[in-house]
Amino acid sequence: MATTLRPIRHEDRLSLVEHLDELRKRLIVCIVVFAACFGLCLWQSDVILDLINRPLQDTAFQSKKGKDPFERTAAFQAQLRRSAISSAAAFDGLARGADDAAERRGYEQLAADYRALARSVPPREARRPVTLGVGEPFVATVRLAAYAALLLALPFLLFQAYAFVLPAFSREERRVALPLMTMVPFLFIAGVVFAYYMVLPKAIDFLQNFNDDKFDILLQAKDYYRFAITVLIAMGVCFQVPVGILAITRVGIVSVAQLRHARRYAFLACAVVAMLLPGQDPVTMLSLLVPLYVLYEGSILLASLLDRRTARAAADDPDA
Repeated sequence: MATTLRPIRHEDRLSLVEHLDELRKRLIVCIVVFAACFGLCLWQSDVILDLINRPLQDTAFQSKKGKDPFERTAAFQAQLRRSAISSAAAFDGLARGADDAAERRGYEQLAADYRALARSVPPREARRPVTLGVGEPFVATVRLAAYAALLLALPFLLFQAYAFVLPAFSREERRVALPLMTMVPFLFIAGVVFAYYMVLPKAIDFLQNFNDDKFDILLQAKDYYRFAITVLIAMGVCFQVPVGILAITRVGIVSVAQLRHARRYAFLACAVVAMLLPGQDPVTMLSLLVPLYVLYEGSILLASLLDRRTARAAADDPDA
């Protein structure tokens, strides 16, 4: 049986077996796309590791108090390097002003020793996730490649899900659904970018520096990667709110006035969704709640503009 996907019209009447066959074909296409994305992500695992570690690196050692033992050690090393460089410069000045050759050589030797000390102090490196098991570096890399492949393929997977149910729509409903389907990948990418630059750094900064003077904070790689990818995927899916709201308003299930009247319930629903998403801390919840509600309000505004345009077009064309 061929695995090519043929276009299905609303007028076509398919049997249960034909529906299952179409679902099977779309699942095969999704698996192939996911496998290709997984191979690409596994090949570029070093780049993906650098990208996913960057929010953690940018928020490490930012506390001015420095109560975390690792932060205090890093601060001590930085201070030691600065002191060694200053001492080397001071002894160089004393060596230039010394009249006795032996005294000059002694100052020069001290300056050389301090410069060697400054070079030997480890640089202040950003914090990285740790691995605890023998095979965990390999397993964590493969798991992260799978997460990244799912993240990369998810816009296509969502598009296939919409395309599977599209033949059930009438011609008028399809005219509404097709433009909304084109918004799916762009909104998903926008959600992922927003979470990467706005949500993850704030959440990690808060969680990693909370009561850091009471713990030796070591972040295991598998836990961090699961948290980061889940936040990215969740925000990408949450950014599909405009598609759902525009769909139900254009089809006529809910009106714009009803959506405006339900603002309080929508805010509560957004709060519940933000609470159920990863990172049940106040910073992460607020970082997720605010864009969700803004998307809701923006969707109401966009739906209102589309309704006005539709009404204006109907008034201009009385025969429609």
